Amino acid sequence: MADRNDPYRQFRFEILAGDIKAGFSECTFADTTTDPVEYREGPDATYFRKLSGLTKYGNITLKWGITGNMDLYNWRKAVIATGAIKKRKLVVITLLDEEGKPAAKWNVYEAWPSKYDPPDFSAKGNEVAIETLELVHEHFERVQ
Repeated sequence: MADRNDPYRQFRFEILAGDIKAGFSECTFADTTTDPVEYREGPDATYFRKLSGLTKYGNITLKWGITGNMDLYNWRKAVIATGAIKKRKLVVITLLDEEGKPAAKWNVYEAWPSKYDPPDFSAKGNEVAIETLELVHEHFERVQ
């Protein structure tokens, strides 16, 4: 009988942004798309050839419960103060298997925080206060 190849669970992951290692409650990848370019070839006007155009990579959203660690906020603050050109980082997102070993890994190239959303507060609730950071990047690839 062949070994089972069950899918990995999505709740165990870690993220390393340059020298910043942090725990997150949610990481949302946006999709990657390649735009089709229609091209009519020759005198036949009945159909178009579909060629590949620009490839676009959507932003990545990270959410975590607020703590005393301000590394990610300070990264965003540095981008606001001096621009993103010298603040870009390689971000590595690793999915862990049930034993805590790396199962899949994505490298996100030239990433920088474009949006920071502090938590909302309510005296009526008892939920964890969640911070959100949105990363823009040049591209990503699955490396494992």
